[in-house]
Amino acid sequence: MADEPTLDRIDFAILRLLMKDAWLSNKQIAATVGLAPSTCHERIKSLRARGVLRGAHAEVDLKAIGFALEAVLFVQLGKLETEVVDNFVRSTATVPEVRGVFLVSGRADLIVHVVVRDMEHLKAIISEHFNRHAVVLRVETSVVFNRQQQHVMPLP
Repeated sequence: MADEPTLDRIDFAILRLLMKDAWLSNKQIAATVGLAPSTCHERIKSLRARGVLRGAHAEVDLKAIGFALEAVLFVQLGKLETEVVDNFVRSTATVPEVRGVFLVSGRADLIVHVVVRDMEHLKAIISEHFNRHAVVLRVETSVVFNRQQQHVMPLP
């Protein structure tokens, strides 16, 4: 596609480093990829400007801030009209406890990852945001016992 940004091996090397550790200094990245710090800085600015590098986020221990429970909600919707679904997805994504919303194929229409303080908090989120919406037919909940996540991607 003509709209896709062209990336070279240096861009991919920079992305690999930042996906592993977004807190690396420009100087550290430049040294690792073999660029002058000013050139590396310009490369990173270009990756941001082209929308390739969209952000850097701190990984927080959710239990340390009072969110002891994670759950995955499988949501079946009654109306599958594009505008209705898009509005519900957008609305769901604004709920502070929601970590991710996925529009999927299969039995469920949405998969929603939430973090909550406890079971009462989970019940309140489901009741207040999901069960009160006419578009929602069914919510099935699975409690997460353990989560492993990686932030690196296989890049060329």
